[in-house]
Amino acid sequence: MSGTSDGQVPAADLVRPAVTKSDSQPHSHKKASPRVDTHTTCVDTRTTRTEPVTSRAEAEPPRAPNETHRTDELEDRTFRAAFDAAPVAMAVVDREGLVVTANDALAALLGAGRDGLAGRIAADLVDLASDARTWHAYREVLRGRQARLRCTRRLKHPDGHSLWAQVTVSPLPEEERAVLVSVCDISARRELQARLRHLQMHDPVTRLPNRTLFFERLSAALEAEAYEESGTGRIGLCYLDLDGFKAVNDTLGHRIGDRLLTAVAERLTRCADEAGHARAAKPLVARLGGDEFALLVEDSTGTEQLAELAKSVLTALQAPFDISGQRLSVSASIGVVERHAADTTATALMQAADTTLYWAKADGKSRWTLFDPERNAHRMTRQALASTLRPAIEKGEFALEYQPLVGMEDGGVRGVEALVRWNHPQFGTLTPNRFIGLAEEDGSIVQLGRWVLAAACRQARRWQLDHPDVPPVFVSVNVAVRQVWDSDLVADVAAILSETGLAPHLLQLELTESAVMGSAGRPLQALQALSDMGVRIAIDDFGTGYSNLAYLSRLPVSVLKLDGSFVRGFQYEEAGDRANPADEVIVEALIELAHRLGLTVTAECVETAGQASRLRRIGCDTGQGWLYSRPVAADRISALLTGADCPQT
Repeated sequence: MSGTSDGQVPAADLVRPAVTKSDSQPHSHKKASPRVDTHTTCVDTRTTRTEPVTSRAEAEPPRAPNETHRTDELEDRTFRAAFDAAPVAMAVVDREGLVVTANDALAALLGAGRDGLAGRIAADLVDLASDARTWHAYREVLRGRQARLRCTRRLKHPDGHSLWAQVTVSPLPEEERAVLVSVCDISARRELQARLRHLQMHDPVTRLPNRTLFFERLSAALEAEAYEESGTGRIGLCYLDLDGFKAVNDTLGHRIGDRLLTAVAERLTRCADEAGHARAAKPLVARLGGDEFALLVEDSTGTEQLAELAKSVLTALQAPFDISGQRLSVSASIGVVERHAADTTATALMQAADTTLYWAKADGKSRWTLFDPERNAHRMTRQALASTLRPAIEKGEFALEYQPLVGMEDGGVRGVEALVRWNHPQFGTLTPNRFIGLAEEDGSIVQLGRWVLAAACRQARRWQLDHPDVPPVFVSVNVAVRQVWDSDLVADVAAILSETGLAPHLLQLELTESAVMGSAGRPLQALQALSDMGVRIAIDDFGTGYSNLAYLSRLPVSVLKLDGSFVRGFQYEEAGDRANPADEVIVEALIELAHRLGLTVTAECVETAGQASRLRRIGCDTGQGWLYSRPVAADRISALLTGADCPQT
C-alpha cells in the first residue's frame, strides 16, 4: 500500500503532549498486554498493588498468587482477542517506527497479509513521510514529545483503487515503548463532502460555477504565487448582463426564463471552449446571479484577447433560442476589464467591470465596452461631488457671482443674473454645469435653490439701499422644475421677498424651455401665482427645446432669453464682412413674435460689438455676455451701478 499526501496537517490535529506518570507502587514481574480502546487507545500496565487505591481494589478481597496469575492471563487473551477483532484498523508501532503487530482490519484495509505487516515501516504504509510537517509531528509522537497526531491521507490499494483514510497516532504508556496507529476509511465521507461542495459551488439552474466559486477562483488567480513563477501576470474579465431578460420572466414565466438561462450558459461555455483552444486553460464561465454572467480569463495576453472573447459572445447570442416552442431573442451588454494581476484586487476588478457594464448599457445595449480609466475618474469625481453636495450647502461652500443684463439701446445695467459657484475644498471652484444636474437627481436642488434665491434677493435689496439715486436693478435666478414639484416655490418666494424687503417686480425667475413648455397642473399653477404676485417669469435657452409657440401665448411669461447658438451666428465673417443671413432672419422673427405677445427679449452670449450692433438694429431689448462683463462678485456690480466701470455697448 502506498499513499499520497493531501496537504499540510491541520493545526487542530497536532495535540499538545499529555503527561503519563507510572504508578509509585512496585509492579508485578509479568508485563501486561495492551488494552485497546477505539477512541483513546492506551495500554494498562497496572498490576496488583500493595495499597488499594481504586474502587476495584476496595471491593475485591486479596487474591492468592496463582489466582492473580490466571486472571492476568485471562485479561491478556481478552485484550488480544479484542484487538484482533476490532473493526477499527490498528497497529502497535515501536519507537523506531516499525510495526510490532497489526489486526485483521488493518491488513484488509491495506490489502496485505497480517503476518507480512510486522516489521514494516509504519510511515510508509500510511504515507506519513510525504510532507515535512506531518513527518515532524509523527517523529515527535514516537519520541514521546507530542500527545497525538491526526491527519488525512489518500492511500492507494494494491488492486488499483484509492481511498481516503484518517490516520491517528497515539502514544502508549511509557513502559510500553510503543505507539498505537489507527486508520479509518473516510472515503464515503469525503465523497459526500465533495458532492455537497459541488452543490454549494454551482448554480442549480445552469450548472455553472456560482458567485462563491467564481470569487474563490478570482482570489486565487490574484495571489502572487499564481502569476510570479509562470504565465503572463495579467487577468481579464468579461462581465455581461442579458438585455430584456426581465420581460421574458414577466411575460412567459420563470420556468421559460430558467430554460433560457440554461441555453445561454451552454453558448457561453462553447465560446469559452473555443477561446481556450490551444491554450493552457479556458476561461471560467460563471453565473453570478439573475441574468448576470462572467467569463474569467487567467493569464490573459491583453485587451485584444478579451475584446475577441466579448465579440464572440455577442455573436453567439444573436441567433434566436427555441425554448419550449417559443422562439426567443436576447442580447447582452458586456463590460470588459483587462489589467496586471499585481495591480488590482478582486474588489477593484469587479467594481471596474460593473462600471463598464453600466457604460455598455448606457451607450445603447447589445455591445461591449472596454474599461476607460479617464471615464472612470470622471465618474468617481461625480460620485464624490454627489456624496458631499448636501453637507456643502450646510457648510456654506456655495457663493454667488452676478452677470449684468444690459439695455441694448443705452448700455445701462437693467438687471443681473445670479450664478452659483461651489468653492469645493478638493476640486476648487466649480461652475453650475458640474453639480446642478447632481442636485436635481438627488433632490438637494430644493435646498440649494432656496439658498440661492434668498442670497440673490438679499444682495439685490442691498444694492438698492446702497445706491438710492440709481434706478434699482432686478435679479434673475434660475429655477429647476423639480423645485416646483418638490417644494412650495410660491410660499418660498413670498417669504424671502417679505424677509428681504425686495419688491416682487425686481425678481425674475428663469426656467428652461423644456421645463416650461407643456407644463400643466401644479407647475402651471405655481407660475401663474408667481406672475400674479408681480414676479417676472423668463424662459431660458429659448429656441432649443419644444418651441411650442401656440402654448407660449397661454403661459404667464414676460421674458424670452434667446439661446446663445443663435447669437453666435451673428459674428461677421472676415472675408466680405457679412453675417449669416439665416440666423438673422430667425432671430428677427423670434423678436418680432415676442414683442407682439408683449414679451421682452434678452440675447445670451453676446461677445462682440458686431453682434451687439445687429441685435440692437433688429430690436433686441437686452443683452448678456462677455462683451459687457463676465460673471463677477457683488462689489463689481456696485461699481457698474455707480459708473466706475461701464459695460461696453
